[in-house]
Amino acid sequence: GDIVLLAKPVTLTEGDRVTLTTDVPVATDGTSKPEKLLYAVSLPPVHGQIEHINYPGVPISSYRQLDVVAQKVSHVHDNSHGAGKESLR
Repeated sequence: GDIVLLAKPVTLTEGDRVTLTTDVPVATDGTSKPEKLLYAVSLPPVHGQIEHINYPGVPISSYRQLDVVAQKVSHVHDNSHGAGKESLR
């Protein structure tokens, strides 16, 4: 089926960490198996990274809908001074 992605922007400032929840990225693909959805990080954050909470400090390039539901994925700002705010979309 068609894939529908609804996402609210997440804005981080220097040193912030935001755990992604189903309020931020939520996708459906028209099937009854949302747990099979895979997100790919096509444009990583400039001042930080996307991490799995079980592997802090290690950037990931993909994660599953189940990881979001379990609140196991975070957007982490790299604490670079003068970087200002960064948004995840």
